[in-house]
Amino acid sequence: LQRSQQLKRPAWLALAPHRLNSGLPVNIGVLFVPQQEAWVVERMGKFHRILDPGLNFLIPLLDRIRYVQSLKEIVINVPEQSAVTLDNVTLQIDGVLYLRVMDPYKASYGVEDPEYAVTQLAQTTMRSELGKLSLDRVFRERESLNASIVDAINQASDCWGIRCLRYEIKDIHVPPRVKESMQMQVEAERRKRATVLESEGTRESAINVAEGQKQAQILASEAEKAEQINKAAGREANAMLVKARAKAEAIQLLAAALAQQHGSAAASLSVAEQYVSAFSKLAKDSNTLLLPANAGDVTNMVAQALGIYTTLTKPQAVKTEEEMPPAHEDPQPPAAEVLKAEKASSS
Repeated sequence: LQRSQQLKRPAWLALAPHRLNSGLPVNIGVLFVPQQEAWVVERMGKFHRILDPGLNFLIPLLDRIRYVQSLKEIVINVPEQSAVTLDNVTLQIDGVLYLRVMDPYKASYGVEDPEYAVTQLAQTTMRSELGKLSLDRVFRERESLNASIVDAINQASDCWGIRCLRYEIKDIHVPPRVKESMQMQVEAERRKRATVLESEGTRESAINVAEGQKQAQILASEAEKAEQINKAAGREANAMLVKARAKAEAIQLLAAALAQQHGSAAASLSVAEQYVSAFSKLAKDSNTLLLPANAGDVTNMVAQALGIYTTLTKPQAVKTEEEMPPAHEDPQPPAAEVLKAEKASSS
């Protein structure tokens, strides 16, 4: 029986490990079963029991060892086959199948040759799964493709007592013309990537240059601002202080001169001179002028200026008289008498 089953096996499975070992043991009553093996015993042609590893006793002539199942993991090479992808590309693909016998009874009586059956199932499942994917996805999703083939094999081989542990695709052979097209696509993709990287580098360089110019302008403006602030705080501030001090000293001298005897008359004479000088410059810059009716009355204009001055200095003068002791010299003539004297002299 073992010889007949081996002759029925295809040539490509001859090198793979088979569930039948070197030969079926002969029942001599006392048997020693090796580890990781299961011996299926039939009594008078009917299944009797499965011998466990170790010492076992059988009845000669009545009991017969019908099958020997190896419980180790079995590796089977799936031969190369053609498959058509979703985008109508024919591929030559092969793989490796990893099996293990989980139930010796089902593996013995469920199928004639479990390894051959699982191998054929793996081939058909591989073709059907490849037909669902395009060429690009076949290369990207090899792991998911292997997992799908394993699930499909386990669903069908459950009744055979065999479990598929792994399925790995070894080689995928693409037609030469398709391979050339893929190579051209890869080269074009790399050129595109190089162009994109070069443009990004140019953009980053331009951005860096613009940022540098911006920072330089900002720093230059800040430096100019600081320089102007320093100038304003230094030289110009000192010049303003000097001018203010000079003006203050001039005001103090003018106040001292006005406080002397006949100071008001001198102030009236100065105001009159300035008025005459300003009146002589009229109509030099423009031909249209708006003048009061008494523009030529110098006495009236001087009286108005002195009246404003007297009004502003009256509180200060009163305060000064209250603070100062009585003087023995003659008092200063009032401003009204001075104006009358100036009118008489002018008339």
